This record gives sequence, C-alpha cells and structure tokens, in this order.
Amino acid sequence: MNGHPYSFKPGVCAFMVSLALNCQAQQDPDLDALKVADQMPATVEQASNWRLFAEAGAGVNRARLGGASQQFQRLSLDLQYDNSFAPGWRAVLSDRLDVNWPPQTAGLQHAINTLKEAYLSWQVQTDQILDLGRINARNGVALGYNPTDYFRTSALRSVVSVDPASLKENRQGSIMLRGQKLWSGGSLTALYSPKLADERNYSSFNPDVAATNDQNRWLLALSQQVMDGITPQVLLYKAEKQPVQIGLNLTALLNDSTVVFAEWSGGRSQSNMTQAMRQIGITYPDDSAFRNHSATGLTYTTSNKISLTAELEYNGGGLDQEKWNSLGQTSLQSYGIYRRFLQGVQETPGKRSVFAYASWQDALINHLDLAAMSRYDLADASRISWLEARYHLKHTEFALQWQRNSGTSLSNYGAAPQMQSWQLLARYYF
Repeated sequence: MNGHPYSFKPGVCAFMVSLALNCQAQQDPDLDALKVADQMPATVEQASNWRLFAEAGAGVNRARLGGASQQFQRLSLDLQYDNSFAPGWRAVLSDRLDVNWPPQTAGLQHAINTLKEAYLSWQVQTDQILDLGRINARNGVALGYNPTDYFRTSALRSVVSVDPASLKENRQGSIMLRGQKLWSGGSLTALYSPKLADERNYSSFNPDVAATNDQNRWLLALSQQVMDGITPQVLLYKAEKQPVQIGLNLTALLNDSTVVFAEWSGGRSQSNMTQAMRQIGITYPDDSAFRNHSATGLTYTTSNKISLTAELEYNGGGLDQEKWNSLGQTSLQSYGIYRRFLQGVQETPGKRSVFAYASWQDALINHLDLAAMSRYDLADASRISWLEARYHLKHTEFALQWQRNSGTSLSNYGAAPQMQSWQLLARYYF
C-alpha cells in the first residue's frame, strides 16, 4: 500500500461525486472591488515531472526446514518520468533497480534492473492517442487475481512485496504499439506486441533474462457505459499459436460504500500442466478445451477510511484437488517443473482460492496506514498471510511488514522455503 502524495496510484473503481453550487444574491460592486483588492494571489504548486525514491530494507527469514533464521537486506532505486514536452506529445519512463543480499534466488545476480516503461505518446486528435515503446499494459478490475491481465506473463523480474498492487506496478512492460479512441461514455483500445526474442523456458524461469516479447500478440478492449455506475469492458486477446481468448470486466456501485466486481476470461487452451511439460519438450497429451478463469467479489468502504475486499478466484487451467495433492507424491520432477512454470505465468496450481484484503488509511493516528492480505488455497488448505504498517512523512515513509506461509510441505504456500519473515523499510522521496 502506498499513500505518499508524490506516488502514482492506479485506481480500480471510479466513484462519482456530485457537488451542489449555491447561487448568491448580487452584491454591491464596490464591496466586490474591495474584496478583490484584499485577496492575495494564490500560488499553485505544479506537480513535478519526476518522481525518484530510494528504499532500504532489512529483515529476517525463518526457514521451514530446521527453523533457522537468515538475515537479508535490500536497496532499491525507483525512477518515474512523465512529461508533456510539446503540444500533443508525451514521454514516459519508469525504471527500478533492486539490489538484494543475498540474491532473491540462488545463482542469480544481486542486482536486478527492471525497465518498467519507456514510451512516447502522441495525441493525434483530442479523442485519439498513439503510444509506442515499452508499456506495462494492465487490465482487470479484481484486486487479487486478474484473468484479463494478459501481459503479466514473465513480466516479474524482482518481487519486493506480495501486495498485488506492487506485483502489478513493479514489473517489466512489453514493447508494443497501442492506439486509443475515446468518445462520450466509452473507448476502444487496440495494441500489437511483436515477437523480438525466442520463446522462454518456464521450467528454468530466470527473471534476469526473461523476455516479454517472445511471441506476437494483439489485444482489443472496448468499454461502453450502459447506465450510471456501470461501464463493462469486453476484450479480445490473441497470442501466437494460441486461440483467441475473450475477456470481460464489470463493476457496479451497489450503494455509496459497496462496489461489486466480476472479471472473466475464457477460450480454448491447454491445461497449465500440459503447457509446462510441452514447454521443455516433454511429450504430453493435448488436452485443449474451453477453460474459464474468473475473479468475483466486492469491496466495502467505511466512513473512517477502512476498505474491505473479499474475492473468489477460479483458475480453469489448474489441477483439480486430487491431482494436485498427489502430484508431489507421484513425481517430484513433474511437481518442480509445474511450480516453476506457474511462477512465470503467475497462476495458482489448483483451481480455486479465496482472497481477502483490508486497508485502513490514517489508522488511529494521521499518516499511519495499515494493510492486511490473506489468500487461501481451497485445494490443499494452504495459506499466505501478509501485514503492513506504513507511516508517511513529507518526504519519508517507514514500513514494517510481516509474512507467513502456512501448509503442508508440498502444498501451494507450504512449499515456500521461508515459513515466516519480517522486514523493516525506509523510503525517501527526492
């Protein structure tokens, strides 16, 4: 969770606020002139085109096997630049460097640089925009799992937090050409991302060499308001050698404090297990079928800035409960291949999970934000839990994070090497 005024925070839902303007009776012109003369010119602080912060972190991981503790440190530099440098032209740059001691994954470098975005934007007309370059294209209205976020595959290079907002922002974008057409109450987005590298091998996933342009891909997204508070979005996505996938995003405002959302993606595809095996050249039966992926839930916000989200998630490409729970017992090699593949495509091994998220802005005292997250895998009863307390000053933030992975040794979250971790963070905005 990041509430610093200098940071960019993408929103998931839009709320409409109505302002009532009261007409005043005509006053004496002389009195009006005196009031104008007494008014001091207002100074408007212009937002900077740059955002740069440094973040230092230190913590302790407690291993699952043996219960030994290991200290770790991290230093991160995050730069964002967004500037309209000429009429109709805009430049966007976003880059992040993470240095970890020890490395996040054994055998990898301590330092991982992620070029999140670097593109030029041209406003052809007031209602037409063209973008070219590396773009972090994000889609979806759910909070924990986004089936229509098609460009998330292999985009993660360095994981600094399991908070879903961090996973979506701190990832590498894809090189693409994107066009947008806007009109009253709707928009049409079309993008094309070309193949610029060889296919990845997910079974040996290495975030330091992962490519986000290993195949030709295109996407169409149409949004149109159908009534007040309801603007559905329909998507068509096509990846090379894969059938077209259809997506749908929908939110609705039930009342002033409750928003319901539904996100769905469907189309013919192979199961995650088949894709994992075929990715490394293992002969495996083609089990292509129409598969559904969805996330449905609601968000409730109270008057004292508490927000609660509950979400039910379904991965139609995952293993059913019996097959997933027996995989590690029958073949540890297949189990390892499958898990490494899922790491790259950011999917869960089973079909169903439950996600909950809570945040409290200005909790107890001003500038203190609290956040809590939990994801429960219904296939193996494993769970990941995460808590954060973050205190904001004008140019500085301090945060304390706790994370715990619970479950049996071969379960989704119980297989994580770290059973529990604590981390203390300090961030300074320049």
